[in-house]
Order: sequence, then structure tokens, then C-alpha cells
Amino acid sequence: MSRWRPPSPRSSPYITPEGHATLEAELDGLWTRRADVTRHLAAAAAEGDRSENAEYIYRKKELREIDRRIRYLQKRIPDLKVVRDAPADRDRVFFGARVTLADADGREVTYRIVGADEFDPERGWISVDSPVARALLGRHLDDEVEVHTPGGVARYEVVEIAYPGAGE
Repeated sequence: MSRWRPPSPRSSPYITPEGHATLEAELDGLWTRRADVTRHLAAAAAEGDRSENAEYIYRKKELREIDRRIRYLQKRIPDLKVVRDAPADRDRVFFGARVTLADADGREVTYRIVGADEFDPERGWISVDSPVARALLGRHLDDEVEVHTPGGVARYEVVEIAYPGAGE
């Protein structure tokens, strides 16, 4: 059995200004942390036998993880397109919208459509690439939305559309 996996599809390049600032801050923090880890790694390497030196092995692994994330961010950040302005038609769902949906039982849920690099389910932020966001894009207020999920088909009605930071 092969370990090869097909590459995952490229995520959308859109991001909110807050998300972009967060990624920039993360990259700066990683460079600072990398310098600290490198200093500890050098001290652990100076202790002698590296094959049984747990501190050395741990720091090498930590450095690899930091370098991997730095490489990813250095490639990803220049490709991102920061969406600063709300769309002209605020009655439709686009990137950056905060959308409130109601199901058939009247239960409401609110999502904000954000970039793939900044989604946060606990805050109700969903990726623009998610099935729910794809079903919502371009919809109007009071439209009925059908979302195909792994658990089956879910139906919602768009109850509210707002654009945070756009005077709302």
C-alpha cells in the first residue's frame, strides 16, 4: 500500500485585514522563537553525545516544525489578497459577510465567511472554501439555501447579512 496522497486543492487566496495581520505577527513571532530554539539547540549539542541527548533531539524536532511553518507562511502571505472593503451590493452574501441562518425548527446560527487561513469554528468563522460558505455565496436575504454535507443535506434560510467593519 502506497503512502502517496494526492495534493490537497489550493485554498482561496482571500483574507481579511485582521487575518493578514495575525499571520504577519505569527511569522515575526516564529523568527523570534527560532532564534531562542537555535540557542538552546547549540547548548544541547555542546553537551556531548547527541544520540542519547533528549534535549538535543527535542530541540531539533522543534526547529524542524518552526522552519516548516515559516516556509509555509513565507510562500502563502505574498499570495494572499486582502479584502478591505465591503461589496457594493450589501444585500448579497460575499467574502467577509456575517450571515445568520435559520433552520426549519427556527434555530439560528451565525457564520462569518473568512479566508482558509483564519477560520475558527468556535467563533463561527468558516472558510470561504467550506460547503456552507460555497452554498451561501451570492445569496440574498430570505433565500433558501441547501447545503450538502457529509451528514446529508441541510436546509437553511438566510435571515441576516452584515459586513463587520463596514459601518455595521
